[in-house]
Amino acid sequence: MRSMNLVDSWGQACLVINQSLPYNSFNGLMKINSKNRKILKQSLSYRTFSSLTVSAIATNEKVVMEKEEFNFKVYVAEKAICVNKALDEAIMVKDPPKIHEAMRYSLLAGGKRVRPMLCLAACELVGGNQGNAMAAACAVEMIHTMSLIHDDLPCMDDDDLRRGKPTNHKVYGEDVAVLAGDALLAFAFEYLATATTGVPPSRILVAVAELAKSVGTEGLVAGQVADLACTGNPNVGLEMLEFIHIHKTAALLEASVVIGAILGGGADEEVDKLRRFAQCIGLLFQVVDDILDVTKSSSELGKTAGKDLAVDKTTYPKLLGLEKAKEFAAELNGEAKQQLAAFDSHKAAPLIALADYIANRQN
Repeated sequence: MRSMNLVDSWGQACLVINQSLPYNSFNGLMKINSKNRKILKQSLSYRTFSSLTVSAIATNEKVVMEKEEFNFKVYVAEKAICVNKALDEAIMVKDPPKIHEAMRYSLLAGGKRVRPMLCLAACELVGGNQGNAMAAACAVEMIHTMSLIHDDLPCMDDDDLRRGKPTNHKVYGEDVAVLAGDALLAFAFEYLATATTGVPPSRILVAVAELAKSVGTEGLVAGQVADLACTGNPNVGLEMLEFIHIHKTAALLEASVVIGAILGGGADEEVDKLRRFAQCIGLLFQVVDDILDVTKSSSELGKTAGKDLAVDKTTYPKLLGLEKAKEFAAELNGEAKQQLAAFDSHKAAPLIALADYIANRQN
C-alpha cells in the first residue's frame, strides 16, 4: 500500500504526536484436521456473518453497521499512537547505552502493531479497559520484535531489510543483535508482570504462562526449528507447512488475543471463542504473508521480496497455487469472524475489522 494506505496513514499520525473449529489443542501439533482436504472447503466453509449486520472491508477502512459506523482508520491511528508512546516509555536509553539503543531501534522502527491492537481489542471486548492490557500489548510487541531480530540473522533467514530499514545486525553487529533480542524477550515478561494495572494477580499469572507457551517449544521456537529444517526440502507437505506457521506465526497472535481477554476479565467461554478466532487469523496472517512475498516488491513490503522462493521455502502459493491460497485465506477470515457472532456487535467491530485488515493487507 504505497499510495497513502492504512499503514502509511497511521505511521504519519504517530510521527505528529474446545471446539467448533477443526483444531486440536495447542499441545504439540495444533493442526487443521482434514484428510485430503481440498483446500479446507469442507472443514472451513465460508459462512456469512449473519449475526451482525456488518461489512468489514479493510480497503475502505470502515466497518459499517446498522445505525452506526465504526471507523477502522481512526481506531488504528489512535491505538498505534497509544502503543508507540507506551513502548517508547517502557524502554529508555540507559547504561549500557548500546544495547538499549539496539532494542529501541527495532522496537520503534514502525510496524503495523497488529498484535498489540488485537490484545487491546480483545480486552475491551470482554469488558476490560485499555489500561488493563497495555503492558501486555507492549510485551507481545517486544517478543514479536525479538523474533524479527533473530529471524533476520545470518544463521536464520539472513535478511538485510526489515520495515524498510537495515536489519538490526546490519547496524549493531550480530553479537549485539542477538543480545538485543534476548533482552527484549526477558523484559517482555518483566513488564507484563510488573506494569499491568487493575487486574487480579491470578489473571496476570495466567497471562504470563500463556505468553511463555507461545514463545517456547509449543510455539515460536518449534515453528522456527521446523522452518529451518524444511528450507530447501522439496518434499514438505501441507501438514508440515501448517505446523510451521501455526507455531512460528499464529502462536503469538493467538497469545495476544487470549491474554487481552484474560486481563479484561473474560469468562472461560469468551476466552475459548476468542482463542478460536485468533487461531484462524494467526494462520491467515501467514497465508497472506506467503502471497505477498510472491506478488509485491521489496519497496512495497518494506522487506526483501521473493525471499521465500530464492531459498526454496515451502509456502502456500507453492503448494496450492496462488488462487487456491487466496481462497484459503478468505475461508480462514470467514471462520474467524464467525467466532465473534455471540459478542456485542459494537464491541466486536475492531476485531472484525482487524481480521479483514489481516486478510487484505498489502505489506
